[in-house]
Amino acid sequence: MATCPICKKNETTPEHRPFCSRRCADVDLQRWLSGGYVLPGEPADEQAPEERE
Repeated sequence: MATCPICKKNETTPEHRPFCSRRCADVDLQRWLSGGYVLPGEPADEQAPEERE
């Protein structure tokens, strides 16, 4: 089995895969929601689509 990507200590469990527990799954979700994870790319255009025309 693989280790948990958050705590790196415990093995993953089927019910929380790819995490070891609900706690680690919640930590990962909070990182996504708070902007802790960022995907590389070009800056977003600040104008609304209807303002571009």
